[in-house]
Amino acid sequence: MGKTMIGAMAVGAATFATAAPAQQTVLDLWTIDDPGEYHYVLAEEYMAAHPDVQINVRTVQFGDMVNDLARAMATGDAPDITYIDNPEVAMFAQRGLLLDLGPQIAASDIVHTDDIFPGPLASVSLDGGIYGLPRGANTIAVYYNADMFRAAGLDLDAPPRTWDAFYDAAKTLTRPDDNIYGLAFSAIATEEGTFQFLPWIQMTGADFDDVNTEGAVRALTLWKRFIDEGIASRDTLIRSQWDSTGTFNAGSAAMAISGPWELPRMRGEADFDVRAFALPVPQEGAPRASALGEGDNVILKSTDQPDAAFAFLEFMYAQMDRVWNEFGYLPASDVTVKDPQYPEIYAVFEDSMRAARNRGPSANWPQISQAIQGAIQQALTGQATPEEALARAQDRIDRIIR
Repeated sequence: MGKTMIGAMAVGAATFATAAPAQQTVLDLWTIDDPGEYHYVLAEEYMAAHPDVQINVRTVQFGDMVNDLARAMATGDAPDITYIDNPEVAMFAQRGLLLDLGPQIAASDIVHTDDIFPGPLASVSLDGGIYGLPRGANTIAVYYNADMFRAAGLDLDAPPRTWDAFYDAAKTLTRPDDNIYGLAFSAIATEEGTFQFLPWIQMTGADFDDVNTEGAVRALTLWKRFIDEGIASRDTLIRSQWDSTGTFNAGSAAMAISGPWELPRMRGEADFDVRAFALPVPQEGAPRASALGEGDNVILKSTDQPDAAFAFLEFMYAQMDRVWNEFGYLPASDVTVKDPQYPEIYAVFEDSMRAARNRGPSANWPQISQAIQGAIQQALTGQATPEEALARAQDRIDRIIR
């Protein structure tokens, strides 16, 4: 996650070289980035160091990537390398469309899978193969307005650790007469809603394929209390993470669940002391979980330049220590970030990253996610109880993965 889902393929491709000299290797790369962002910057750096390689970079809108790749593969016009959102990798891998990088990784002096955090590694792994490398990662935590915490008599240095304490704090911070909610988050019926909800049920022992559990019901019931009691706005059901965090930045919510991609905007919009803490757990001693966002760099099996493509993937992977300060992602592997921006908040997200779990993996992820989104919406709008909504979702999921 991290970037709001958006429309149609950008016209044309941005190329950093004018004419390809003889014997030059040409790689086509598709990305959701715009010029000046991660893939464009690293492609330019790589070509400067390797003048025998030309990389043609094309921007494809996030919401169109899967369909545009499918069409390109069908017509034989697919890129060599592409970005894929991490829950979509399994679908492409199971269909035999991605290159298994396992043999190249085994021979690499740069990529060591033991260094990759479990969540990001799971996002590119399927049936013993490794089908991509994370370019970075995102996860979520709780931002809080320290000024409001202080005014409400809450301990700034001991933010809530459990669901009960979190509920109590959010209720205490809610001031309806001043139009201030205790909490802002996103329960929208898109992938963002699943992204925000899944770690709550994973902390109870449930998961994407096992949602009809007492723990998952408890999590959805808590979300429903936030809405029913006015602790969070009813717009939570239709607002993206970006929009819901805007409520926090404007001083209309005391806490917000979101990710590190918000920090540059917060610096410009929030005129108060912003701090962060990890998602609370159901009770002391419960396992932690957080969401896994961002995407992976993959090589399509149709490429005629597998070695050159992997060499560029190695180069990008080797820049993992730069992604926080320069591109707004968390490292997906165990690297040291020198002088991280927002150091206290970075420490919270870095720690949360170790507990981040991927969505899936499943080749049928989009349908599974829709079933989870439906359960959230049904329960929070009162169309069904949390128990009923999750039972229906489980029935649908069972039929999808059967």
